[in-house]
Amino acid sequence: MLEPKGLYEWEPAGLRAVDEIINGADSAGLVLLYHFEGFIDAGDTGTQIVDHVLDVQPHVTVARFDVDRLVDYRARRPAMTFRRHRWVAYETPRLELRLVRDATGAPFLLLSGPEPDVEWERFTEAFREIVERTGVRLSVTFHGIPMGVPHTRPVGLTPHGTRLDLVPGHRSPFDEAQVPGSAAALAELRLSDHGHDTVGVAAHVPHYVARSTYPDAALVVLESITSATGLVLPDIALRLRGEALKTQNEIERQLAQGDEDLVTVVRGLEQQYDAVAGAETRGNLVAEPAELPSADELGDVFERFLADLDGDGGTGGGATGGGAQGG
Repeated sequence: MLEPKGLYEWEPAGLRAVDEIINGADSAGLVLLYHFEGFIDAGDTGTQIVDHVLDVQPHVTVARFDVDRLVDYRARRPAMTFRRHRWVAYETPRLELRLVRDATGAPFLLLSGPEPDVEWERFTEAFREIVERTGVRLSVTFHGIPMGVPHTRPVGLTPHGTRLDLVPGHRSPFDEAQVPGSAAALAELRLSDHGHDTVGVAAHVPHYVARSTYPDAALVVLESITSATGLVLPDIALRLRGEALKTQNEIERQLAQGDEDLVTVVRGLEQQYDAVAGAETRGNLVAEPAELPSADELGDVFERFLADLDGDGGTGGGATGGGAQGG
C-alpha cells in the first residue's frame, strides 16, 4: 500500500494551534467529530450538524485531503456556475480537518467533506495517523437512517463503537446485520482495531421524510454528542429546535389537509411503535403486529405527501427510498 501521508497535507498554522493544545499541561486529548457526505444520511441528519458547526463556531483548518485522489467526479459532479457567456465559478469539493471552539472556548476537531470513493484502506490509515498525531481521545461519527417510525414519537438512536456507555438508554434493534459499507464505518472499525475509543450514533428518521431535511433527528444526535463529549453548543441546539418546530408544524398542517391514506399510515406506525415500546418495557421484543399498508401503497402515499410539501415550499420533497443520499 502506498504511504497514507500522500493523501493529505497539514495546514501549518492549524497544526501549531493543535500542538499548543495537546502539549498543554492540562490536556486530556481532543474529541474528533467526523461525517462524510455520500453515504446514507436520512433527514440530512449529519449534514445539518456539520453545516451549523461551521456556520456558528469559530474554526481553522488543520489538514486537507487530496480530493482529486479520492473522489469520483463523474459519479458526484461538483457544481459550476455559468453566467451569460462563460463559466465563472467552481465549487471545489473539500475534505478537511478543522480545529473548532465550542461556546466555552473548549477545542475539538471536525473532519467533514465528501466520502472517499476509492482507496478506503489507505484513507482510513491516514485517518488513524491524523488521530494519533493530533492527540484524539475519542472519535465520534453520526448520521441518519430511514426507519418505519412516526414523526409523532421521539427520535430513536442506534449507538455503536467501543464506548456505548457514553450513549446510555439506547440499544441496537438487532444482534447482527450485514449492510453496505461506508468509509466512516471502516474508519471506526480500523480505529477500534488499534485500541482507539470510538462512538457513533445513527438517528431513526421516519422514512416518509427521509429525503427531506429533518431537524428533529439532528437535534437528538447533537444532544447525544454533547452529553457524550461535554462539548457546549447551545446556539446550534437553539437553531435546530426552531427549525424542528417549523418542520413538525408543516407536517401536521399537511396531515390536517391530507388524504385519509396518509393519516392511516401515520396512525399505523404510531400503533406499531407503541406496541414495540411496550414490549421492550416488559422485556419482550415481540409485539403485536400493526395492520399497515403494503410497501407499494406506502410508496404511493408518501410520494403524494412529499410532492405536496415541495409544492407548498415546505420541508422538501422527492421520492421515498432507502436514504437521503446514494453512495
